[in-house]
Amino acid sequence: MTGGDDLPATGSSAQAGAVSQSESADRAFFGRRKGKRLRAGQEQRLADLLPALRVTLPPPGESLDPSTLFPHPIDEVRLEIGFGGGEHLAAQAARAPATGFIGAEPFVNGVVKLLRAVDEAALRNVRVWDEDVTALLAALPDACLARVDLLYPDPWPKRRQRKRRFVSDETLREIVRLLKPGGRFRFASDIDDYAGWTLVRAARCPGLGWTARAASDWTQPWPDWPGTRYEAKAMAAGRRPTYLEFARIEPA
Repeated sequence: MTGGDDLPATGSSAQAGAVSQSESADRAFFGRRKGKRLRAGQEQRLADLLPALRVTLPPPGESLDPSTLFPHPIDEVRLEIGFGGGEHLAAQAARAPATGFIGAEPFVNGVVKLLRAVDEAALRNVRVWDEDVTALLAALPDACLARVDLLYPDPWPKRRQRKRRFVSDETLREIVRLLKPGGRFRFASDIDDYAGWTLVRAARCPGLGWTARAASDWTQPWPDWPGTRYEAKAMAAGRRPTYLEFARIEPA
């Protein structure tokens, strides 16, 4: 999730091994790793709480069953890629305690904001991946996620930057692989060009179907949408968000 108070654009990578290390360096989908200097309390929370919530990957060649990451039985697992300040993820986790949530965000200042929300609300169904999401996606098995959220990713607006956009043919195929049949991929952006970019690539991705039934569907947030600080700032600046949802379907 991009923007928010002192947050940079942070859409994370999802190539899942499809590019080499050198290509990954050229195509990093997120910006800087750290912003403002952390306060003492934030540093303490980072040291005390993050190790308990951080996802640990299995040895190479082995898969990670995401349902085993949580201390209690869960009904399903969702992944949010680039959670920014974590307000959406924390609100969803509080609303659905029987669902496991994995948040991927390499920006340290965003991670500490989520840790505060997790700590203060005593959320037991949140886990954190604070590196580029590529390795995490590669370790997850097929059809293990009920939903993947990509909310306000960095639009990389300049033509020469567009190869760094998170959404690509490759990443959408990876999302399809990870979603259970009927599972959902949600995308939100206040950049019209990026919304159109995503629609074009989703339309040609086998296994993804746009769930919109009316022309107004893409202009309205989802019923369980809590809103975000970045969204509020975008709307105040006159930028109208787009909300897209796709379902995993059997290719025709």
